Amino acid sequence: YSLLTGTVYLADRCVFALVVPQHVWRINLDTPEEAHQNLSFGAADRWWEQTDLTKLILASNKLQLLSEDVKLLPALTVLDVHDNQLTSLPSALGQLENLQKLDVSHNKLKSIPEELMQLSHLKSLLLQHNELSHLPDGFGQLVNLEELDLSNNHLTDIPTSFALLINLVRLNLACNQLKNLPADISAMKSLRQLDCTKNYLETVPSELASMASLEQLYLRKNKLRSLPELPSCKLLKELHAGENQIEILNAENLKHLNSLSVLELRDNKIKSVPDEITLLQKLERLDLANNDISRPCSGHLLMMKFLALEGNPLRTIRRDLLQKGTQELLKYLRSKIQDDGPSPNEEPPVTAMTLPSESRINMHAITSLKLLEYSEKQAAVIPDEMFNAVRSNPVTTVNFSKNQLTAIPARIVELKDSVCDVNFGFNKISSISLELCMLHKLTHLDIRNNFLTSLPEEMEALTTLQVINLSFNRFKAFPSVLYRILALETVLLSNNQVGSIDPLQLKKMEKLGTLDLQNNDLLQVPPELGNCENLRTLLLEGNPFRTPRAAILAKGTAAVLEYLRSRIPT
Repeated sequence: YSLLTGTVYLADRCVFALVVPQHVWRINLDTPEEAHQNLSFGAADRWWEQTDLTKLILASNKLQLLSEDVKLLPALTVLDVHDNQLTSLPSALGQLENLQKLDVSHNKLKSIPEELMQLSHLKSLLLQHNELSHLPDGFGQLVNLEELDLSNNHLTDIPTSFALLINLVRLNLACNQLKNLPADISAMKSLRQLDCTKNYLETVPSELASMASLEQLYLRKNKLRSLPELPSCKLLKELHAGENQIEILNAENLKHLNSLSVLELRDNKIKSVPDEITLLQKLERLDLANNDISRPCSGHLLMMKFLALEGNPLRTIRRDLLQKGTQELLKYLRSKIQDDGPSPNEEPPVTAMTLPSESRINMHAITSLKLLEYSEKQAAVIPDEMFNAVRSNPVTTVNFSKNQLTAIPARIVELKDSVCDVNFGFNKISSISLELCMLHKLTHLDIRNNFLTSLPEEMEALTTLQVINLSFNRFKAFPSVLYRILALETVLLSNNQVGSIDPLQLKKMEKLGTLDLQNNDLLQVPPELGNCENLRTLLLEGNPFRTPRAAILAKGTAAVLEYLRSRIPT
């Protein structure tokens, strides 16, 4: 007991209490016995200075009942009765209007009293490891709730009133029996952590994509067949979706996740990894173990610290190499980047019953996935029937990568009203056509591994372009037109021959968060680059400049920018 601090601690099975002593409930009301006997009081006995009880810890006993007399402690801010044998809660809890934290986890509760919804100041509610099968409809009244743990119960649905929990930061729904999530969950604009591990989810509501504050999403051990697209989840750092039934990993699943550092997809049925995985510049952990991947992902993963590929039918990687660890594996994959394409004559099998167009065109991809794909064919031109097949279907993604193209096909302009994502990587293109500059809805452009030396000024018309990948080309200068495309968020220019950059122009690119200039010919880094404080990822390794030194670069972007600012002449 410490009533000078307002705390009673009766926990950890110190007495294995079956019931709470009555004098605990009346501790604010009754005059201590010693007050009737002592006329001389020491400092510890000054009972008239005791504060009302604010914290009551009754954890790890054998309590089977919590008395309605709990209402006699209206000043309580913390009530902890976790790890007991409670089967119900008293309705009087609803009268504790100052309560901020309630921990009733690890009990045997089958329901929650409606009166609990009156606790308008409650910030933390821990209900995990009980026997709850339903929740009160009025849950949304707990508007100040920041933490809610409902894991390890028997819940089959979530009240739609959850949408009103706009201050909720952490929500744990793991280990229940949920088959779907209400679309209204997207209204939780403060939610940073959502855990839905080990349920029966087959899909995730598309509205989840609008949860801009989300940083951690756990979807492991469900029945998902595909990853959700999360275009607005720019802050998402961790996505865990292992032990599902995911077969396809699309570029659309990945390209917006600029902050992702952990991607866990082990124990699924994924057959291939799109090249767009290299756009995840902050990715540090990638777990693809125990899938159906036969061709390894690109080794151009800049920040990778952990890569798991074991348990896949990989044809080109020896088993002993998989066991040597991430760095050896990445070293091998990077050595294969330049010759990543298939054999020159590889084409789909054609039978006597196959129409000429059917051997090349995937109409399902065009109509359902809005994808026009003709990649890994080693083709010198894109057949006209590919564009003819589009007809009135609005195609949003074009993938003509890993061919022998020397020019952008002129008919690409026919897609200008719908296409957002274009991939011409791994070809032999030496110039950008004006037709490409007319794709006014373009947001992502991948032209890595080509023969480009410059970009046309007409590209300034691509006002919605967010990501451009120009790695492994032949640029000797930073393309000046990029300075004027102010929507750009990511510029990848590694492995070129760029000799200089203009920091004053870069500073005007206020949305630019990632700039990769690794392995170029920069003889110096202008100190004014340190003023580009919007940069979250700046990669400069592999250039011949002397300063900043490698030790500074190893500290990360913030340290590099700070160092450069300190070198600006005053």
